[in-house]
Amino acid sequence: MKPLAGLKVLDFSTLLPGPYATMLLADLGADVVRVESPTRDDLVRNMKPQIAGQSAAFRYLNRGKRSITLDLKHADAADVIHKLINEYDIVVEQFRPGVMQRLGLDYAALAEVKPDLIYCSISGYGQTGAYADKAGHDINFLSLAGVASHMGRADAGPCPLGVQVADQAAGSHPAVVAILSAVIQRDRLGKGAQIDISMADNSVALQALLAPGALNGAPEDSYESHFLNGSGFYDYYRTRDQRYISVGSLEPQFKQRLLETLKATELARLSDADLKVQLKEIFITEDLAVWQQRFSDVDACVEPVLTMTEAAQHPAFVSRDLIQTTADGEVQIAPAIRFDNEANELPAEAPVRGADTDLVMADAGLNNDEINNLRAAGVFG
Repeated sequence: MKPLAGLKVLDFSTLLPGPYATMLLADLGADVVRVESPTRDDLVRNMKPQIAGQSAAFRYLNRGKRSITLDLKHADAADVIHKLINEYDIVVEQFRPGVMQRLGLDYAALAEVKPDLIYCSISGYGQTGAYADKAGHDINFLSLAGVASHMGRADAGPCPLGVQVADQAAGSHPAVVAILSAVIQRDRLGKGAQIDISMADNSVALQALLAPGALNGAPEDSYESHFLNGSGFYDYYRTRDQRYISVGSLEPQFKQRLLETLKATELARLSDADLKVQLKEIFITEDLAVWQQRFSDVDACVEPVLTMTEAAQHPAFVSRDLIQTTADGEVQIAPAIRFDNEANELPAEAPVRGADTDLVMADAGLNNDEINNLRAAGVFG
């Protein structure tokens, strides 16, 4: 029995922030049903590479879920959702503010049917405010939130990241925290909740070390101006074979082990900035494999920068069964949240679009004739 077994989620989201949030809920045992357009594809489904007609990324984000198709613009669609909603605890949606209201599926409308509903909206700039109706992506949220002003190099400025920090760390994760908090509140008080997750707001909130000082009169940090963003020796270093190694040896004991391993203890007297210059000259003299071997048994917070393929084979993750292979040969990241120190098995594979429409409708009490009539009317596409 997984921790969230019994919770039922109706998921109207696409792309990344909402699907990643509901994947976490599904990994923890919630029954997540995706409500998909019959005509408009989730763009992530069409990314490459493809596995059995759906992208590897889509299959990861939507594993363990079920899928129904519903034309939300159809005149009867809202009535169908109103029939379904009593079976569900949570709604997750990711449209721009106002869209769900126009469809008759906003919190006020659904809460009339199910007063204890937990309704989570994930958007770029929140449901209210000057930017509520404006479009944006991860890079924009990080820019407006101030994150990009100190995330990069002094000679090059900000750089795009391969991980969507605003979408996931400032969108998906706060959404899951808020949803589960609302579940606890509902269990205590019997009331539902309307949750407003702004990825831009939460990007501001992520800056726990730099923002408080800047907001209270300290000089603004910029690129490579803080000991954690490149001003000191806490950084990445190029090796002879054009690879990189990370040095995070901030504490005195780790710094000492770093310098002892490099046979350069005389550098301890240098400032962090001057030490960084010397470390660049040292690490460029050998290939990454040499440094990996030299630091493999040294507890100094020094690690190689690995590719994803290399990471999947690294003992840190192999020993925890984090990377698993299905019977069909698909390799996936297993659920990373553990309970009782037990490795997680891979959930069921992601459904094809609309695969569970009839079963979900039947679970909500619709009979075969009603389901067939809705299909004939084009409600399911």
